[in-house]
Amino acid sequence: MQGARFELANPYGTGPSSPIEVSETELKNYLSLREVAGLSKSWIKRIKGWLIEYLNYTGWKVEQTKTLEFLKAKKEEYMVETYRKMLFQVRKFLDYLNVEWAKKIKAPPEPEYRPKRVTREDILKTLEYFKKHPYFIQIRALILLGASSGLRAEELYQLEPEDIDLENRIIYVRHEPEKGKTTKTGKSRIAFFNEGAKQALIEYLGFFNNGCNLRYLFGRTHLERAFKNAPIKVKDLRKFFSQEWDRRGGATSIKKILMGHSLRGDVDLNHYNAQSEEDLKRIYDKIFDKIFNDTT
Repeated sequence: MQGARFELANPYGTGPSSPIEVSETELKNYLSLREVAGLSKSWIKRIKGWLIEYLNYTGWKVEQTKTLEFLKAKKEEYMVETYRKMLFQVRKFLDYLNVEWAKKIKAPPEPEYRPKRVTREDILKTLEYFKKHPYFIQIRALILLGASSGLRAEELYQLEPEDIDLENRIIYVRHEPEKGKTTKTGKSRIAFFNEGAKQALIEYLGFFNNGCNLRYLFGRTHLERAFKNAPIKVKDLRKFFSQEWDRRGGATSIKKILMGHSLRGDVDLNHYNAQSEEDLKRIYDKIFDKIFNDTT
């Protein structure tokens, strides 16, 4: 894995420490605390997988040498971004166990990131790619909704029919961890979709509510498999929304609100720029109302 590094300042401290035995009950209690803190079930599942992999490697004992061996092995196996996430979760667990030397574990720097450019042609090409798919009606609704609303992929997967107000073209993006719905900022919000997405959703919801064999509105596993070789991925729909908004001259401050960005540190949005739901809808429609209306 090129570019990754592993740092541990004075890894062995002043002397060896005794291994800490870890039980399944202790792991379960830790994961429950993370869930209570508002993490989504899917993220808890991923954290659990990493921690079980770590504990299996160390024989369910926490000690420095085995921990370093595990992290070095994973450094070679994972891409930098994934390795950083895994390392942070292992370190959080060690902090929970009051392992003093865990504080010295440092992650590699974040990789340089260049966003993928996504255009209207990419969206149309993806719609064409799925045209003969047995669930094209569902996939088209997902693509047009994601491209015109700016929702995160995870937020799309969590949607239920009652979260969609077709008449007013509003999506209620809910942060309700107890129901398996979370947002990155920990706050609920509204988002909008355009007329093209509305027509695709009307058709799909008619299909979904009349005895089709789909259990979820936009089931993650099924859709990730479908998009594996597609021109773009589900997460790229949010990139399109952001880029197209800018290409059409939309205000960045409004885009931040609609996309659910963290507003921490933004003086204008926190102290001056107050917009009502009607204001946001009017501004949104000026920018995105007519996009893709000719694809349904």
